[in-house]
Amino acid sequence: MSSKRSCLPLLLCILVLSCSSKQEKTTPTVQNITESVYASGIVKSRNQYQVFSTVNGLIQKIHVTEGDLVQKNQPLITLVNDASRLITENAELAANNESIAANRDKLNELRINIDLARSKMQNDSLLLERQQNLWAQQIGTRNDVEQRQLAYESSQTGYRAAILRYNDLQRQLNFAAQQSKKSLQISTTTLGDYTIKSKIPGKVYSVLKEPGEMVNVQTPIAIVGDATDFLLELQVDEYDIGKVRLGQKVVVSMDSYKGRVFEAVIEKIDPIMNERSRSFTVDARFVTRPENLYPNLTAEANIVIRTKENALTIPHNYLVNDSTVLLEKGQQRKVVTGIKDYQKAEIVSGLQKDDVLVKPAQ
Repeated sequence: MSSKRSCLPLLLCILVLSCSSKQEKTTPTVQNITESVYASGIVKSRNQYQVFSTVNGLIQKIHVTEGDLVQKNQPLITLVNDASRLITENAELAANNESIAANRDKLNELRINIDLARSKMQNDSLLLERQQNLWAQQIGTRNDVEQRQLAYESSQTGYRAAILRYNDLQRQLNFAAQQSKKSLQISTTTLGDYTIKSKIPGKVYSVLKEPGEMVNVQTPIAIVGDATDFLLELQVDEYDIGKVRLGQKVVVSMDSYKGRVFEAVIEKIDPIMNERSRSFTVDARFVTRPENLYPNLTAEANIVIRTKENALTIPHNYLVNDSTVLLEKGQQRKVVTGIKDYQKAEIVSGLQKDDVLVKPAQ
């Protein structure tokens, strides 16, 4: 019985030593450390946009195919537009009919009436003056003078009325001509809506419809973007967006180019959060890029927030509550951390380079 009791402390000691020998240990390392923010996203062609129609209609002809280079305002798709074309032709006929040139004869007729009224007024004026001279010589009667006076006043009124009729007709014709021109412009613009054109010079990346299909104003029919210039559209979590600034370096990796790392720079931060994903959209332009890029390639990125050289670092999993470490002799020590990345943390104070740390139990 006594021999069993004497063996018990020895077994416990061996057990403790065995357990302690299995604990992972490390010492602080002096190295460079970089704090970064993770973001995921896709590659997009610069100025990439979805092409929509501004009218509903049936596709008559598709002028391009995927991969075609296009110029600004180059037709992409034409919709059936027979009714609109007829309306435009009708408006053109109306505009021609209402033009000043087409109604020149009406104006000329009133101008002749003005000339005749002026001649009559001038003649009646001479007759009145002659009758007044005769009356001054006691020739004729006062009634004759009054008749000439009435005739002159009547011809004056007729002359003024002829001018008013001319001016009124000219005003009506000008209004009708301008109105018909505007109607023609509206019809021509509406007719132009049936030919969908590229907004930019670039490349057609996708055509989403076929001839004979119906299109509406809510469904995209093609995707167009820049042919050679690409950018990264990244999603940054709302908890990290406060650290992101314009001009920050971005380290990029893509599944299409495994094992390679590319560099980009933040050039735009959208100021509104996507409520569904709780993230912000950030655009970055490539500084170094692969030889070939295509829209919608997936990418993972680390946005570099800050870098510190020769920092004293330990692995993340040796920290307890982000503020305490376990020393080899079983002591606990408070530390102050600085920059952190996904594997290690900078120790600002509380440790020396030769301190031995024990990994806490998980």
